[in-house]
Amino acid sequence: MAKAKAAIVAEPKGLDVATVTELRKKLRDSKVEYRVVKNTLAARAAKGTSLELVAEKFVGPTAIVMSYDDVIVPAKLLVDFMKDREKLSIRTAVIEGKIVDAKGVQALAKLPGLQGLRAQIAAMIAQPATKLARIIGTPGQKVARVLGARREQLEKPQ
Repeated sequence: MAKAKAAIVAEPKGLDVATVTELRKKLRDSKVEYRVVKNTLAARAAKGTSLELVAEKFVGPTAIVMSYDDVIVPAKLLVDFMKDREKLSIRTAVIEGKIVDAKGVQALAKLPGLQGLRAQIAAMIAQPATKLARIIGTPGQKVARVLGARREQLEKPQ
């Protein structure tokens, strides 16, 4: 728990084995850990970590979804998975040491992931260079068009 950048506390009431297996597979493929925990053990394990902030939410059936890299991926996967199922609900989360409620997790799920943000930044950095290259090339293109038109004029039989 100490290494987790994002930990979402969920309530998996009445999920059948096939549904849980499907959820675990989706999360595992994205390098996200899903654990159904015993509340007293989870509260003990959370001591001294950022999850200690939400230890009082460990009541009833409890599942913890933890990510060690990207903080947006587990939120996206859970919110997407919950669209079709009413039996899974988000109680709270700790994202990089800050408590986030269920609505905050859903808002986080709407953000682009780490790879998407990197692509946006790369595009923003490349954009001025692309514009500059286009501006520098424009006068040369105009001269080439004028010379081409003049050549066509001279080549026409009169």
